[in-house]
Amino acid sequence: MNMRKSFEGLGSVIEKIFPGELLSGGFFIFLNKSRDHVKVLFWDGDGFVIWYKRLQRGSFSRKWDEETINRRTFFMLLEGIVPQKTRPRFSL
Repeated sequence: MNMRKSFEGLGSVIEKIFPGELLSGGFFIFLNKSRDHVKVLFWDGDGFVIWYKRLQRGSFSRKWDEETINRRTFFMLLEGIVPQKTRPRFSL
């Protein structure tokens, strides 16, 4: 992904892939090709917020190639944690 995009550019990409979800409060994650830069766009209720992280060494895990991930997986991605196996602690 072209990491030069800002609010409007990222928003248009989200609208193409997930129509109507831009203002849902979801976190939309963008990784560059070498996976050492990540941008996260989300709507906080009164405006858009972009988080940007650039790694000095290494890259973000390739295990997270899913279209949607949960909150725990999102934070593990940002921290560089690569679990061997994830499973819920309690069954519902």
